[in-house]
Parts: sequence; C-alpha cells; structure tokens
Amino acid sequence: MLDLGCVPGSWLLFASRTVGGKGFVVGVDITPISLKLPPNVRFVQHDVLRPDASFLDAAGGPFDTVLSDMAPSSTGNKFLDAHRSLELCESALAIAGHVLEVGGAFVCKIFHGADFKVFSDQVKKSFGRVVHVRPKSTRKASREIYIVGLGKN
Repeated sequence: MLDLGCVPGSWLLFASRTVGGKGFVVGVDITPISLKLPPNVRFVQHDVLRPDASFLDAAGGPFDTVLSDMAPSSTGNKFLDAHRSLELCESALAIAGHVLEVGGAFVCKIFHGADFKVFSDQVKKSFGRVVHVRPKSTRKASREIYIVGLGKN
C-alpha cells in the first residue's frame, strides 16, 4: 500500500496493521514523520505535487492500493481550498497511474467543489467501479468526500 500525505500517521499505522507482517506500506509526505514506524512501513519525504523519477524509484511498487488523505492548508476561501484539493488529487491519481497494479484500488479525499465531477470522471476512466463515500464521522459543515476507484484497468 502507498499512503500519500501520511503525516501525522494514523492511516499509516492502520494500514500497517491491516497488511500485517506479510504486507508492506510506504508512507509519503512533504513533512517529516515523528512516529516510530513498524518494520513493515517505510517513509519517503517528498512533495507529491512534484513527483519525479527519483520519487517513483524511492516509493517502489507496484502497489495494490494507493491511499491519499491529503488536504491543502485551508484558506477559508471554499473555491481556492477546493482547487488546491483538486491539485493534490490529480497528482495522487497520476502517481497511482504509475505505481498501482492492475486490479488495484485508489482512495482519495477531495474537497467537493466545482471540479468534483470532472475529477470523478477522470477516476472512472482508470477503474472498473467508482464510488463516493462520506464517512459518518465527517463534520456536517465539511466539504470532504472520498472517491474510491476499484479494479484498476
């Protein structure tokens, strides 16, 4: 599993327990991680908005799942925040296109905005099934929603 935007590390630790001793998780973030990581987890410090060959080599792969829980620093301007969220999501999808194995899954948090449908349609081009999930724990005022792509083509 590849966890993009893994800091502070809660999804990274959850993924580590989920894959167990036979699985492996790579966490990526622009910010250094301060957690003691389990043996089946590796951390790569990198800016996912600027993925390059060295990043793809360091991340490794192929992966069966790419998870992006990234969120931009909020400005309070819902249009700007949605646009910044979209940029992160597009980068995550591009990375998934390089490292995700056929049949794999893509999970991406996005701020619902004007380009939500356009991005969702982009995900649909690469996956057999796409669903939108808004966890019950999400605050009512939040614009966060997850796009889940299953069965990468």
